Amino acid sequence: MQQNPNLTDEQKDVLFNKATEAPFSGKLLHNDKTGVYICANCSQTLFASDAKFDSGSGWPSFYQPKETDAVSLVDDSSHGMQRTEVVCKNCGAHLGHLFDDAHDQPTGQRFCINSASLDFNE
Repeated sequence: MQQNPNLTDEQKDVLFNKATEAPFSGKLLHNDKTGVYICANCSQTLFASDAKFDSGSGWPSFYQPKETDAVSLVDDSSHGMQRTEVVCKNCGAHLGHLFDDAHDQPTGQRFCINSASLDFNE
């Protein structure tokens, strides 16, 4: 996987070492502008602002990707949990995890994504 040379240390840690940023610390958590969220590593469009919602979890949350083939879902049994990892389909970078607990959203899904893995285009 090729790395964007402009990434911060935190972004590299999240994208390539599957780290998680601290809850409520991400630069895009409270972003309410209209646009698209893109992979910080390869700039692939991942999520649209109209699918973003406040889950109260401390990370940007989306109920669906912009395009169904924008992300890949991978079984993740790390840290003693069974979860679904969300990765950028284009470059394979770690974005966050998918949970089926957004019962008040159209898909019932919560793509819980690290701000550090994203950039935003208005």
